[in-house]
Amino acid sequence: MKYRTYLRRRGVLLTIAVLALLVGASTTTYVVARPSPADQPVLTLGGAKADGGPARGAAGYTYQRSKDPDRTEIIDSSGEPVAVMTDGARTAHIYGPPRTFEEPRFTDAKIETKMWVRLAPQAWHAGAEQETWFIDWLAAARKDRSPDVLAIAFEYVDGAPVKKDNQGQQYSGDASFGPPDPADPEGRAERSDFYDYLGMGWTFLDGKIGAPDPARALALDCSGFLRMVYGHRLGYPLRGTNTPGEGLPRRAYAMAEFGPGVQLMPNTGQRARGIDRLLPGDLVFFNAQPIPTGQIDHSGIYLGLDDGGHHRFISSRSQTDGPTMGDLSGEPLLDGVGYWPDRFRTARRI
Repeated sequence: MKYRTYLRRRGVLLTIAVLALLVGASTTTYVVARPSPADQPVLTLGGAKADGGPARGAAGYTYQRSKDPDRTEIIDSSGEPVAVMTDGARTAHIYGPPRTFEEPRFTDAKIETKMWVRLAPQAWHAGAEQETWFIDWLAAARKDRSPDVLAIAFEYVDGAPVKKDNQGQQYSGDASFGPPDPADPEGRAERSDFYDYLGMGWTFLDGKIGAPDPARALALDCSGFLRMVYGHRLGYPLRGTNTPGEGLPRRAYAMAEFGPGVQLMPNTGQRARGIDRLLPGDLVFFNAQPIPTGQIDHSGIYLGLDDGGHHRFISSRSQTDGPTMGDLSGEPLLDGVGYWPDRFRTARRI
């Protein structure tokens, strides 16, 4: 995608602080779970409460059904939130130790959260709390401190350290958006997928074969960034084309229109409504043209509320030459007035 910035393009950077994991730090509360007068825990995260009371399930948890989107909110015996599981999606929102995400070189904003975003082995449905696969998986997931969706996303921001596997293959570290765009002297060319970053050929579920372009080594465009985080790093199935079917398609418009999981609000061609339905890790989609329409041409990952109370996302952008939650090409917010809020069109939980 291409868009015009009303802030200057970033220059050469000397220092950057990418990710701080501050155990014991103050945290932004995304869910407030308190017993009601009838001792019925009620969560109000991400939409409305469904009719009917909570149900008791395995491990002594309470399972509260809610809607918009349809989901199960899991609460422990003390009334504290444990996890949120959304019908039709593998994305799992699990509560754990607090963390702080920041890019102080590019923004004063910080994301402080107790939410860890992981992928369940299969899509959730009502009643799955009684199934063995989920009981075993949740017990392990609550103890898991390996990088989740949010932490992995920050492994590709400017200045992020290089990480390699046992064979010496780099799989993370500072990513650019792509090579210079001959048609746009102020921008970078799109079409850099995760296999371009890796410099490795890839065969996809739909039979498409991806051949890396050396000019795009260590580069990720907006949708390539999402595919790196959710697909290559976390194992979500990927398609090599932009057709409906199993897996996450290649381009942002296809992800938004017929991608897997649950669409959280319709794309009406206007600014998206229902922002309260979002949870960290959701995919957010935009029309980033100077005169916005309903066409989707940019994507990112929702991070949650920043310390200023604004809904912030991270994405790989041409004008910033790579992934960032910073403000250099317009504050990456979904609320208020600005370049990106006006162009926000829809969101999906995969």
